[in-house]
Amino acid sequence: MSNKIISLGNGVEGLFIQNHRFNTTSVSFNFYLPMHKATVADNALLPFVLTSCSKDYPDFTALNLKLNKLYGARLDASCEKFGDCQLLCMRISVIDDKFSFDSDSLVKQASELLMNLIFNPNTQDGAFCDSDVNREKRKAIEHIKGEIAEKRVYAKNQLISEMFKETPYGIPKCGTVEDVEAITPKSLYTAWLNMLKTAFVRVHVVGNAVPTGLFEGIKEKFQQIERQNITDCKICKATVPAKKVNTVFEKMDVKQGKIVMGFSSEMYGDDDLSLPLMVMCDIFGGGPYSRLFSNVREKMSLCYYCAASSVRYKGFLTVDSGVETENAQKAIDEILNQLEIMKKGEFSQNEFDSSIKSICDSLNTYYDSQNSLDLWYALKINNQNLYSPEDIIEKIKQITKEDVVYAAKGVNLHTIYKLLPKEGVIC
Repeated sequence: MSNKIISLGNGVEGLFIQNHRFNTTSVSFNFYLPMHKATVADNALLPFVLTSCSKDYPDFTALNLKLNKLYGARLDASCEKFGDCQLLCMRISVIDDKFSFDSDSLVKQASELLMNLIFNPNTQDGAFCDSDVNREKRKAIEHIKGEIAEKRVYAKNQLISEMFKETPYGIPKCGTVEDVEAITPKSLYTAWLNMLKTAFVRVHVVGNAVPTGLFEGIKEKFQQIERQNITDCKICKATVPAKKVNTVFEKMDVKQGKIVMGFSSEMYGDDDLSLPLMVMCDIFGGGPYSRLFSNVREKMSLCYYCAASSVRYKGFLTVDSGVETENAQKAIDEILNQLEIMKKGEFSQNEFDSSIKSICDSLNTYYDSQNSLDLWYALKINNQNLYSPEDIIEKIKQITKEDVVYAAKGVNLHTIYKLLPKEGVIC
């Protein structure tokens, strides 16, 4: 793998991720912006509006025709929450040059199309087109409502909002329905200008080779923009431990209760600082070998599901479970008991070995998809060292049981969120 970062200007970098497993090459523009309540919805909508049309391709028909001429190139857009920042990604994927009969580089043509969409959008008089904005707003609202309807997702989002209220991490990554409804063609135009001027930008090329002049062309584009107040996406506040455990109740028309428990961790930061926390979290509540699955779910039958996950850079863990109301408190008590077992190091060698193997197998799957590999590096922007999945596998294999116990001892309960059926007592 070639992981050399190239400077392309003020707050703009290029990264070539060489991989010979694919017959395509992807080029992605990753924009990092701070999470602010006032701008989060506009920012989240931008990638989807920008990848739907431009001045040169004002509608889907014209854009689709161009993509077909590029042998069926594919456009993708996404918005992720990354620490205390938003990550806006716009990506194009096209077959490698060696498979085409075109004299010009297909990858370079595809990247130029993507740049056309990003830098030359379908705007007029300082505003995006009404129909383009309204179309994507409808989709965004449907997405947000879909997450609310999916109660497991909703409960976890509510826990995060409560645990990190009045901080950037507590803001929903796409905003609320009301935030999206408030977006105007002019406010989106303002957000676009701000993105180009202030976002930290990392451009990824994932494939066999970088066409000659591709990064140079991207550099020229950004040189035409007055870049200032560049986002420092490496600034991310760790989860502050709770002085007192906070419990939040909510009743809705649901048949199955949801319990989400949020924990702070004394171990946090990039991969060099927090990998033992990954293993600890996996043994605690990762796969079918984990303490929560084998004991709380299987042996004691206290819940329908029970799983742990972590956001290591924030020093933040969650355990979410689906329960019957009468079992809610029993499940909470047993989850905390299993955490104490982790802190005492009373997990088995088989559980430890199974976790290490499972994590390594999971890391290897990043090489099965260009998008996954692209996202891997996009989410490593804050790492002091740019590790590949293979590098992390080797580091995971060096972690000991003592490292895991040390990580577990720093994990403490912060907030409990309970989503319970309308009928019945609050437990």
